[in-house]
Amino acid sequence: MENKLALITGASGGIGEAFGHVLAAEGYDLVLVARRDQELHRVKGVIAAKHAVAVHVIALDLNENGATETLAAEMANRNLVPAIVINNAGFGLIGPSVELSREEQLRMVDLNVRVLTDLSLRFLPAMIAGKSGGIINVASVAGFMPGPMMAVYFATKNYVLSFSDALGSELKGTGVRITTLCPGTVKTAFQARAGQNERSSTLSAFDVASQGWAGFKLHRHIVIPGLFNQLVAYGLRATPRRIMLPFVKRIMGRRRAT
Repeated sequence: MENKLALITGASGGIGEAFGHVLAAEGYDLVLVARRDQELHRVKGVIAAKHAVAVHVIALDLNENGATETLAAEMANRNLVPAIVINNAGFGLIGPSVELSREEQLRMVDLNVRVLTDLSLRFLPAMIAGKSGGIINVASVAGFMPGPMMAVYFATKNYVLSFSDALGSELKGTGVRITTLCPGTVKTAFQARAGQNERSSTLSAFDVASQGWAGFKLHRHIVIPGLFNQLVAYGLRATPRRIMLPFVKRIMGRRRAT
């Protein structure tokens, strides 16, 4: 692809930051977007010290009204047209839905679903015109099942999985590809914000980003890093819900921080 520019949301840490390192290593200039300006500049400094690429930072809360329009306008002003979009921004909350903040759960839907959809559709026309590029949408193994104790979060990731699959089918033959990355537990700031206990993982954020990028280049529609996560995702998907729902509820209840 002649235009080697990647837009990464949620890029101030975790999987988003890791994607920055992975793509910079392959010569991609970057547009990093997140709420935390100081952390974005930290990430920029680390990447720029290692790789001879341009790193643009846009500190922006994508949950705010009009944020996607602001992002698009800022990129247009800088003449930045992404060949790759990585929709990584998102968050979760754990606990019974009726006990959690209704406003925060709706913000979760807005960020995990609306913003991801907006940015996907907003930047696709240029990719289609150029017959290259694509989108990596970060979902979760949670997208393969309903999730008592994280009902809204699991539902948003199911949407990401369904939307991305369908969109990828529509784009067949255009030269543009869609990959859905479905990680399991990865130790990032996500867990603290979600209200989960700290949990160990055999995969780092860099492992997840590397496997996601490798799968994208291989034109894989879905990437689930780790054999255990693959077994969980596809195994529970095939399990009758009357059996699966109590099991998931019990597991998620154990993960809730006290």
